[in-house]
Amino acid sequence: MSNSIVRTDKWYLSPSPEVKEYLEMTIREYRRFCRALSYVVMGHWRQIAESSSRCKTIEKLIHKTAKNPNPKYKYFQNNFYKFPSYLRRAAIEFVCGQVSSYLSRYRDWQDGRRNRRDARSLLFNPDAGCYPSLYKGNSIKYDINFDNAEIKVWNGRDWVWVKVPIKTKRNRHLLGHSQQLSPQLIVKNKSVHLSVPFNLKPEKLEGEKVCAIDIGINTLATASIVTKSGTVTARKFFHPAADIDRRDKHWLLVSRKARLTKKLHRGFAKDNYRKARQINVNITHQISRKIVNFAINNGASVIVFEQLKGWRPTGGKKRSSLRQRFHGWLHRRLVLLTEQKFQEVGGKIEKVYARGTSSWAYDGSGKVKRNKSNYSEATFASGKQYNADLSASYNIAARYIAYKLKLTRRNDGRLSGGKSSSDKQRMPATLSVLWDKDAPHECDRIMSGSIHLKY
Repeated sequence: MSNSIVRTDKWYLSPSPEVKEYLEMTIREYRRFCRALSYVVMGHWRQIAESSSRCKTIEKLIHKTAKNPNPKYKYFQNNFYKFPSYLRRAAIEFVCGQVSSYLSRYRDWQDGRRNRRDARSLLFNPDAGCYPSLYKGNSIKYDINFDNAEIKVWNGRDWVWVKVPIKTKRNRHLLGHSQQLSPQLIVKNKSVHLSVPFNLKPEKLEGEKVCAIDIGINTLATASIVTKSGTVTARKFFHPAADIDRRDKHWLLVSRKARLTKKLHRGFAKDNYRKARQINVNITHQISRKIVNFAINNGASVIVFEQLKGWRPTGGKKRSSLRQRFHGWLHRRLVLLTEQKFQEVGGKIEKVYARGTSSWAYDGSGKVKRNKSNYSEATFASGKQYNADLSASYNIAARYIAYKLKLTRRNDGRLSGGKSSSDKQRMPATLSVLWDKDAPHECDRIMSGSIHLKY
């Protein structure tokens, strides 16, 4: 079994107007309780932090029981009628985290660890926008098919159970390796939903095939399936041209508005920027899902990307179309969402050194020449014309496999040499390195000089 991961689903609810009002009242009552509790926790933090059980220490201060008939703070008993025990404990855990975080940041400020020398002292805000956690059986119940949920709510007079239909949900609750955790009740922006976390423990994918992804400007993503021996078994291009055109139209409108405006104000063209960002988010969700499905259907256990974190484009003049295309490039978001989706099915994401994957031919013939009118087209030293992104995806897979075979160094993707050193620049690993069955021995002979590669 692989390591467990946590993913959260949104289960949208469809309450009646009366029930929705009760849900809103429940959240207000819970926040009122957290606000009052935060003053108690702040005032007794040293005692609470040193105790073995923070929950028991706080309950002794605020909750009346047969063994604790005279709690120090009777405010909670008098102002919160029959407040559910599990909601009280959820509030205690939340407030403890809130106070602990504030005091840690305040100590950093006192010690001089600040973003600015003249930064003001931090203020504790007890009015946190928190939402109640619903513990199964005590605060929430489901029917057999998860079509309805019964939630304990505050109606202004008492705590009662109400039945709420579940409108939409995903399928994580049906997975055999998932464990459903306590959801949060969210009422925000006229919508009501349960934020349901799941602890997933998927079986690790097995296999020697690698899915390599080259993320580009002309083509959003180019994928290829490569085996340990260097055989390419499948390849595919992912480029939602219609969605990208819709996104670019909004940026074009921004450019036109900017030309008609002498001075750009704060929030300029925010609707166009918002729509462009939302289209980008939708593109990355769809393409990341297609990449994961492509890898699974072709038996790949690893997806390999180039390491582009922190990379900033230098090409394109200011306000040029190329600079705008770089501005909307989805390399980081696409990698992140693909990694999250592939982990859920037991797959693994790896990253390799990026430099040289596109500029060297996959067949080992040397550097390529790019067509200036069509940058996706590359011409090899032998005169062969090939898709540059496809060749790059082969080299990305080769770099990862060559590293696993201990043919290359991890930091730069270049072939490991023999004992003798050379002043010549070493050729980076390409797909051709994997074509020989005895790749490790051939590599040693290549670098020692008994075999010469063509540049």
